Parts: sequence; structure tokens; C-alpha cells
Amino acid sequence: MSVHSIGMNHYTDEQLVRMYVDTQRNTFFEALYERYADKVYRKCLSFVKDQAKAEDFTHDIFLKLIVRIGTFKESSKFSTWLFSITYNYCMDQLRLTKKMAEDELTETIDVAEEGEDIEEIEMDAKRLRQALDGISHEERTILLMKYQDDFSIKDIADTFGLTESAVKMRLKRTKEKLKKRYLEGAMFTMLIITKLTLLVKWWLKH
Repeated sequence: MSVHSIGMNHYTDEQLVRMYVDTQRNTFFEALYERYADKVYRKCLSFVKDQAKAEDFTHDIFLKLIVRIGTFKESSKFSTWLFSITYNYCMDQLRLTKKMAEDELTETIDVAEEGEDIEEIEMDAKRLRQALDGISHEERTILLMKYQDDFSIKDIADTFGLTESAVKMRLKRTKEKLKKRYLEGAMFTMLIITKLTLLVKWWLKH
């Protein structure tokens, strides 16, 4: 932790924002940076399978934050606002370069909601990554925002400029697509295992 930011832990994110905007003292911004730089970096890395590029994205996002921090209205949590900027920036960069990089997810995310049969599927990390690779960045982003970062439907709607009903529909369709791709992968694995088992039995008999 930076020597300059020692003693800042008792301030909330929103208090640090207000103090930075009011005083323009770098100490307050540095405290926010140290709280969120690694989280922003990991989110950037989930879009681009390139550590150097993720670092560049993180640097650019915090430069953008310096410019825009005065527009933060506290209508949502600071972390939600910052992650919205992060997701939008990453998606804009991917659209500009027209490259869809593979996600490198380090943990399984829960894509289930109560009352839906997808809740009953126990997804292992490898097959989940494969299923996620089969959907678009926009679809992946909505899932990550909702189930990894706990964005509300309203927050997601505001980020994408959609209605809340449109977000709910996209979430529903994306979860159905993810479930379908996951089950297809599981079925393919079962077929391979069955075929290998038959071949082994045939070989042992001959």
C-alpha cells in the first residue's frame, strides 16, 4: 500500500470521490486506484488473453476515470459505476479491433436463479469456459455483470442503454444458450467415452 494512502481505509469509496473532486488532492485518487486497480485489471484480462494489453486497458480506464470522476452522481455504488466504465471500454476496444479474444476465467460463476432448471446443473470450470467461449462478448458481459459483480437489472440497463425488460430477456436467452452449449459439450464427452469403451471391449475380445 502506498505511504500516501495509509489511513484512507476508513473512508468509503464515495467519500474519497467527493474529497478528490473537492480538493483535487492525488492522495484520495491514489486510494481509489489501490482499491480497484487489480479488480479492473482482472476484468480487462477476462476480455483479452494478453496481460500487457490488459495492463494498457487498465491504465487507459483510470485515465478516463480522472476525466469523468466529477460526473459520478452516487445514484449507484462507485464500484458499479467504475465496472460499467471498464466493461464499456473493453467492449469498445474489441469492436474497434474486430477481434474476439478468449476469456480466461479463473473461477466458475453461478448462472442459476431460483425456479430455473439450469440451477440443477453442476458445471465444472473447464466445460463452463468452453460454453462461455461459444457466446458473444456482449452476452458474456451481461452474465458477468449480473452474476459476478452483482449489478442490478437497472444498472445493466443503464450501462447498455436498454430497458430493464430487454435486459431480463437477454439474460434469459443468454442463460438458455449457455445451458444448451454446456449440455452439448457434456453430451459430446459422453459419446466419446462410450465409443472408447466399446473399442476397448472389442480389442479385449480380439
